[in-house]
Amino acid sequence: MAEATEGRAWHEIVRDVLKRHNVSLVTYVPDNVMRPLIEAIHADPFFTAFACTREEEAVGITAGAWMGGTRGILLMQTSGFATLPNVLASLSVPFQIPTLMMVSERGTLGEFNIGQSLVARTMRPVLDALAIEHHTMTRLDEVEFIVDRSITQAVATMAPVCFILSPLLTGGKVFAK
Repeated sequence: MAEATEGRAWHEIVRDVLKRHNVSLVTYVPDNVMRPLIEAIHADPFFTAFACTREEEAVGITAGAWMGGTRGILLMQTSGFATLPNVLASLSVPFQIPTLMMVSERGTLGEFNIGQSLVARTMRPVLDALAIEHHTMTRLDEVEFIVDRSITQAVATMAPVCFILSPLLTGGKVFAK
């Protein structure tokens, strides 16, 4: 973990940490904030990446991959998280599958969409209720440490983890004026 973050964007750091932990499968529901990470992953032959139609589908795919010996992660935005409590409570948590999730946070800092705002206010309490570790990353200098250590912990404890990418880190979604 001695690599310096200097000169690297958040998405480059995440890509590098995923590679270091042999997380080679990336499922996602398309999202503009995640676009730089998705493009970096598609450009790297180490990864197998594809879009899913729903977040629950992506959790099922990454869970099956884990059972088959492949590590994966799901990329989504806040509103997509609203569809996940049932699959997390009935698959990931009870069967001790270290489901890795990365969420681009919407619903704060100037959000216009009430649906995004409601999910943003309920996402962390739902994660807490399911006893799922979660970290909100707001600064570039914390990304590598949090992602690296949390993947290590998720695999060691066989428990899900959720990385929440604050608009303070990513710049968030750009809204029309």
